Amino acid sequence: MTTAVDNRSGDPGAHGRGRWPVLRRSAGRDGRSAAPPERWGLRALWVTLAAPGAVWLIILFVVPFYVMLAVAAGSVNLLLQSPVPVWNPLHWSGSSFAAVWHDIVGPQAFLGPPIVRTFVYTAIAAVLSLAIAYPVAYFVTRYAGRRKTLFLVLLIAPFWVSYMMRMLAWIDLLQQNGYVNRVLSLLHLVGHQVNWLGGEAPTVVLGLVYGYIPYLIIVLFAGLDRIDPSLLEAARDLGLGRWRAFWRVTLPLSKSTIVAGMFITVLPMLGDYFTNQLLSGTPGTTMIGNTIEGLLQSPGQQGQGAALALLLLVVLLVPMVYYASATARASRENI
Repeated sequence: MTTAVDNRSGDPGAHGRGRWPVLRRSAGRDGRSAAPPERWGLRALWVTLAAPGAVWLIILFVVPFYVMLAVAAGSVNLLLQSPVPVWNPLHWSGSSFAAVWHDIVGPQAFLGPPIVRTFVYTAIAAVLSLAIAYPVAYFVTRYAGRRKTLFLVLLIAPFWVSYMMRMLAWIDLLQQNGYVNRVLSLLHLVGHQVNWLGGEAPTVVLGLVYGYIPYLIIVLFAGLDRIDPSLLEAARDLGLGRWRAFWRVTLPLSKSTIVAGMFITVLPMLGDYFTNQLLSGTPGTTMIGNTIEGLLQSPGQQGQGAALALLLLVVLLVPMVYYASATARASRENI
């Protein structure tokens, strides 16, 4: 509750208050100032707007995450070879985590090669994706002109087709009698038909690049499009050529965008299993996602599969938390 006090004949030394009434907040019965009704209305509005997202997050993330914890820290029904989740955290067991850790670093460890292979494939795919996506996004933002909208629609077009359908199209192209082998034979680049779907590492890497590069292109396009063109014009006026202006102005200003785009593409690659399963499906190219899938589908191994998925999640959370804290710190410094 507020009251108006007229100061037109009041203190002549009150600077700037002599002509207008001053609003004062009245105190409640307990001596504390009462919040205005408008503030309660805003709070109710914020809660209403945040409620759908909070419910969505609880149902589709918090609850499944807790179920996975209960399975990983639970036990196994030896008769049915099925997991027995333990919902009480006080009764959780770490046997599944110990077994997974033993499979990673123990004397009979078998998870080491898939883990190393996952990081190698992801690193190569990330570098190739950046090498392709950055020039494409830079061209669209700087040289597309009036056709920028058309190019943007073409970049988003792959999202209109499901990921599985795009991978199935690659299977048709990479078959032994597919168009890829035909073109290579026509150009005399290979002397025989290559079995690209028989466990070739380049096939898996290129599948990861093809599957996730649209995300990187969109993020880079959004970041490069926000760079003020007047900065580039100023660099040119100061005598910098086109390439030097790119290295001195455009590239430094797009570093945060590159990091954000790499996070968006690299993190799903590390947990990907579908691409490898469709384009290879052999033990020689198994990634950590395929190992988790195999454990979850094996009788009595669901707890270890959930534990391995949680360990992978912890590894992925470290760079995510660092990026979030670094971004927040940079935002505070720019204010």
